[in-house]
Formats: sequence, C-alpha cells, structure tokens
Amino acid sequence: MEEADLAAGKSIAAERGAWIVFEDEAGQSMTPPRARTWGRIGQTPVVRVRGRGSGRVSMAGMTCYKPGEQSRLIYAIREYRGRKDEPKGFGWRDFRDLIVRARTQLGGPIVLVWDNLRLHLTAGMRAFIETNAEWLTVFHLPAYAPDLNPQEGVWSLVKREIGNLAAADLTQITRAVKRRLKRIQYRPELVDGWLATTGLTLES
Repeated sequence: MEEADLAAGKSIAAERGAWIVFEDEAGQSMTPPRARTWGRIGQTPVVRVRGRGSGRVSMAGMTCYKPGEQSRLIYAIREYRGRKDEPKGFGWRDFRDLIVRARTQLGGPIVLVWDNLRLHLTAGMRAFIETNAEWLTVFHLPAYAPDLNPQEGVWSLVKREIGNLAAADLTQITRAVKRRLKRIQYRPELVDGWLATTGLTLES
C-alpha cells in the first residue's frame, strides 16, 4: 500500500462509512517461541519441551478501525493434527467466510488491507471480491512490509505470552491462543496502539 493507495483507501472508507480492516495470518507449532522470563543471576532458565509430534495452530486475524468507533479484533483459529486429508491451514474459502463474518459483526462496508499471499489472489477470491464490490474494497500491502500491518502486533504479543508455555498437546496451545486473543478483544486501546506503531493514521 503506497501513500496514494492509503489516501484512496481513506477516501473510500469515508465516502462509504466503511471500516478499515487489516488482515494477517500466523501459526504456532508444538515448539514454543523463545521468550524471556525471570531467573537467578548467572543461571539461565531452561524449559524442556517435547517439540515433537505433528500439529499446528493456524490463526487469521483482523484489526478493524473506524473513526468514532471502538477498534475491534476479529479472528479465526484452525487446528492441524496431521491426519490424512486434513487441511494444513486456511483455504481461500476460510478467508472469504472470515470477511463475511467481519462485515456482519462490524455492521457496514469494509476496506480490506492485506498482503499478497497466494490464497488472497486465487480466482475464487478475486471473483468473491468483484461480486461484493458494493461493500468490499481491497488494497494490497507492498511485499515484505509487516511494519505496516497492525495485526502483526497482535501476533507478537500472543507469541510472547505463550513463549514459556510447555504445552502437553496441541489442544493446550489452542486454548492458550484463544484465551489471549479474547483478552485483546476487551482491550481496544491495544488495537489502537498497534495502528499507531505503523505510522498510519485514519484521519484524512
């Protein structure tokens, strides 16, 4: 999203009374991310985990903004347990359903900002966007620009908070992720803060 694109997105959002929605995906396997914790001086704490076994928690999230409205976080979770014929992650239809759910929950048009992930560019997704152009407008972020997407702040916080979790199974990771995302939903000031860190503003 270049400066001109951002200006166009703001203009469209203002004209339609639309929400500006930033989308992104993340995942977490059985191996926890590295994180900091307390420990005795000179004694680095070590938490041993199995780090083995199939399984991954896929997350898709949307940070949603509109002047005069409380900022929102909308998300979807999918587990992959390595079973035969089980989807390993989200498909384009899952993204479609998440967009539709966002429209229902937000109660208005959407200006969607996301990256050029292959699933975002499928023929099915393009057809869906074209068919629903009266309420959905899409802009793509430039390549390798996570610093422009406030949803990245959500993932950073979630992974930092589960960094010291020695999960016994995938279900425990899923519960921990959902619990932290739900907590963020009740703290719109955090969602506002992640927009501020991108340097983007909603004002024209």
